[in-house]
Amino acid sequence: MTPWFVAVGASGGEGLDDLMTLLHELPPNFGAVVLIVLHRPVDCLSELHAVLGRASRLPVAIALQGERFEPGTVYIGEPDDHLTLTERTFGKLIDDPTGRYRNRTVDLLFHSVAAHGGKRIIGVILSGALDDGARGLSAIHRAGGITMVLTPSVLPWRGMPENAIAFDGPVDLTGTPGEIARAIVAAVARGPGEPAAQLGDGLRAP
Repeated sequence: MTPWFVAVGASGGEGLDDLMTLLHELPPNFGAVVLIVLHRPVDCLSELHAVLGRASRLPVAIALQGERFEPGTVYIGEPDDHLTLTERTFGKLIDDPTGRYRNRTVDLLFHSVAAHGGKRIIGVILSGALDDGARGLSAIHRAGGITMVLTPSVLPWRGMPENAIAFDGPVDLTGTPGEIARAIVAAVARGPGEPAAQLGDGLRAP
């Protein structure tokens, strides 16, 4: 049986804080593959693996080309190797030393999950600037997956959460990182086809 895939996109310091909160809320026996993209400079040493490893109760791994993803593990790519999913639950890293995909790495992951993850897929947008992830989240919705977005802030600019909600296709749930984590756990426990409104207390449709 194809496992659940939870694809999460974020950017910046606030996005990193959101990721750490979300991962801390996922239980050690969580039975899904978690795939994470955080925008990072390609020319700087990244400490993301260590930072997320300290926050997460699940093991955090840097994905390898062609690796078979295992449930109960969090995967990230290197800054210039963008994480995507291929058929039969294997990963593919897209080499990008020049930063061609710079602000589209969340869309890359989400589109690959929509194409190859089956019906057991969840897309999550956390804090970040611009609109990366909006198109990919819509693709996950069209593929029959569940879509979740951080509750938009009151700032006078539109970032990743606001743009994801405004883009084509409804978002199933909005909430804080902790609320989204609990809704993810509920979704994986209940299975595909469960009404989104029943997946998490305190969550709401935007």
